[in-house]
Amino acid sequence: MPEALKQLINSISYLPWIWEKSATKLAFFLLNSNKNFTDSLSSNITNIKNKVGFCNSCNGLTDIWIDNCNICRNDSRDKNTIAIVEEYLDMMTLEESWWYKWVYHILWWAISPINWVFIWDLNFESLFNKITEAEWKLELILATNPNIEWEATSTYITEEIEKRKLKYKTKVTRLSRWLSSWYIEYADNVTLVNALRERKEV
Repeated sequence: MPEALKQLINSISYLPWIWEKSATKLAFFLLNSNKNFTDSLSSNITNIKNKVGFCNSCNGLTDIWIDNCNICRNDSRDKNTIAIVEEYLDMMTLEESWWYKWVYHILWWAISPINWVFIWDLNFESLFNKITEAEWKLELILATNPNIEWEATSTYITEEIEKRKLKYKTKVTRLSRWLSSWYIEYADNVTLVNALRERKEV
């Protein structure tokens, strides 16, 4: 087998949920594809590193030349309600429910020492700054996945709000038990809407 093909298979096999057999099939698909397609694919892969940046407000993804994403720039959004999520995909899932139109704060992971993810690795300070600078009382929705990591993350947020004497400026809620057996990314719209509608104050 040519060395270039071996290296491609090896690179593809590093992708999540792709086993070696699937990686081999994908590599041969690309080998036999039209050159315009492979050139375009190569360019798009490069562009996600060179042209995708982070929103200055919510830490979500946006074009690198734009400071704030479309959601944060939208004046019709409820800026006093912030849904705190782990991943951008969680935000996208909540958006697809099209039921509520608030803004978001993306932490980009959850506290997980076993995975070498610690408090200082996440976007907590920008969240607490939002609370401190807010003119009105904020509702913080802990749109969390039902696992130990998010329990630790949620606990840290609520304890820091108390410690920093910001409780008077916040109402902290979390999703109802409708979501107890589902991760946000995989939950259907009905489950999500019910979990949001019946959220409980912490």
